[in-house]
Amino acid sequence: MLKLTPAERSELRSEAHALKPIVIIGEAGLTPAVIKEIDSSLNSHGLIKVRVFGDDREARIGMYDTICTELKAAPVQHIGKLLVIYRPKLEGTKETKLVKKGKGMREVTIVKPSPSGTKKPTVSKVMVKGNERVTQGGNVKRAKPRQSSAKKASLENS
Repeated sequence: MLKLTPAERSELRSEAHALKPIVIIGEAGLTPAVIKEIDSSLNSHGLIKVRVFGDDREARIGMYDTICTELKAAPVQHIGKLLVIYRPKLEGTKETKLVKKGKGMREVTIVKPSPSGTKKPTVSKVMVKGNERVTQGGNVKRAKPRQSSAKKASLENS
């Protein structure tokens, strides 16, 4: 079991305050599937909350100790039916997030009513780029070129 100093435990408690329970232990108790789920949650999040359904306090304490010893995690807090568990994230886990600038191409359906109002409306599907939008009238507007200051323009020209 991982040991924490009181200062570390206090900091982790404050971080865990805003978290919602990720894993819920039902009436079947601490099954291998639940332990596996807690392990994967600890790998991805590091600090998690677990909700235990059941009124037996001694059973909850036993589950808490079992989880922490089997998964080499640190017990942070046990309030009522909530257990807060911490284990440092593994360095080898995938931490890279895809950074996407703007939106890609998307398909937009434009429905224009007929000019006379008696015929069927015209329906057309248009591919719109990330810097374009569809106006209320059904026209596609492109983004204006980025404005630059006169000061920067004069510096670039000189």
